[in-house]
Amino acid sequence: MRLLGVDFGFKRIGLAVAETDPAIVTARPSLAASGTLAVDAQRLVEIARKEDVSEIVVGLPIEEDGQEGRMARICRTLAGHVRESGIPVALVDETLTSVEAERNLKIDSGLKGSQIRKLKDGEAARLILERRIAQMSQDMP
Repeated sequence: MRLLGVDFGFKRIGLAVAETDPAIVTARPSLAASGTLAVDAQRLVEIARKEDVSEIVVGLPIEEDGQEGRMARICRTLAGHVRESGIPVALVDETLTSVEAERNLKIDSGLKGSQIRKLKDGEAARLILERRIAQMSQDMP
């Protein structure tokens, strides 16, 4: 099964693609956000079809108090637009993925700050996919 991971942001949309068997997850270059959720959803659907993915996994930002705030509602709306295309969508808690992504890039790469900012969104999307794959493994009998 192939999955497309999405770390949505107002400026950039982080992307990653995963094969679930064996579990191989690869960050992809980020997209510039268009400013319109329906347009961004259509672009994600186009990428999903081109990549032959069977599910799009959208990171769902949960607030520190465990509640869903404004950004979570926006991500749910984006997911709804994608679902209208007929491609299944999963929402996965993305708590601290951006922090972990930045830490991973600093430790593993020795990159400069500007380079890390360019790669961070894709790395966060990769982490979101790893969480989804872990969920799927737990759900299997």
